[in-house]
Amino acid sequence: MQGLIFSPLHMALTPQDIARIAHLARLELQPEEAGRMQSQINGFFDIVEKMRAVDTTGVEPLSHPVAAVLDVTLRLRDDAVTESNQREANQRSAPAVERGLFLVPKVIE
Repeated sequence: MQGLIFSPLHMALTPQDIARIAHLARLELQPEEAGRMQSQINGFFDIVEKMRAVDTTGVEPLSHPVAAVLDVTLRLRDDAVTESNQREANQRSAPAVERGLFLVPKVIE
């Protein structure tokens, strides 16, 4: 995020960071709510830092969360097209279409 500074060793948000995030999210936080939010998010960052400190050298990624305790075989299907292109039919009810794209009013300046 622009304006937020994270140290590679320890990430922590300041009250100003929380105020900026709340503003961008169009949230009105009372001071006690902002303080609680700052504590919760910084607590999350602390957990992430602890996880990053774990040596995972030689540990293979799991294909499924349960694969650590059970032999899990994933049932994969072929990636094949099973339906025809219905773009024109789906766009018939649209108020405005141009070159196969829906046209919508500008909402962000």
